[in-house]
Amino acid sequence: MGEWRLSEIGAASTMPDVQRKRCSWVNVDDPLMCEYHDREWGVPTHDDRRHFEFLVLEAAQAGLSWSIVLRKREGYRRAFSEFDPQKVARYSEARIDKLTADPGIIRNRMKIAAAVKNARAFLAVQKEFGSFDAYCWQFVNGRPQQNRRRALREIPATTTESDAFSRDLKRRGFSFVGSTVVYAHMQAVGMVNDHLIECFRYRDVKRLGTH
Repeated sequence: MGEWRLSEIGAASTMPDVQRKRCSWVNVDDPLMCEYHDREWGVPTHDDRRHFEFLVLEAAQAGLSWSIVLRKREGYRRAFSEFDPQKVARYSEARIDKLTADPGIIRNRMKIAAAVKNARAFLAVQKEFGSFDAYCWQFVNGRPQQNRRRALREIPATTTESDAFSRDLKRRGFSFVGSTVVYAHMQAVGMVNDHLIECFRYRDVKRLGTH
């Protein structure tokens, strides 16, 4: 995890790990998944590069598990210029072809090409709104939605907000941004708090969302 990100994420509770009750989707035997859940998932994000990172990673996840993407995260960071949208937007077809042979990422040409296309659309949003962050948070009126989920089955795959966000992204030229992918983005960057109320992170993330 890069140092630029550590300053952006919420510190996890000091509660001993054995006492932590996590969201039921977390595989507690997977250290990367636990770290992601405990330190990143649901923390309100206002950094454009992190927004772009999650757009790339969530599109890569389509049809796959998040654990696979997490294991390849460093490979993606290297392959996509530390998730700098200005650099990715300049990738040529030859660069895309080269990335399809990179074992450090998911070698799906459509997804790789979509990341480049989305970088260009991302820059257009930044130019119009000043930042991608200012653009995306308008879909939740600027504040995280604080949900009170008691079970995994209560967490939806999409919402009316993710539907609207997805439609607008597609209109602006983004790819691999269906409503399910977009809702995953909203969860990841803290636009919604979908930690289960029994999870040790629920109150911490809720507190961060009220600041």
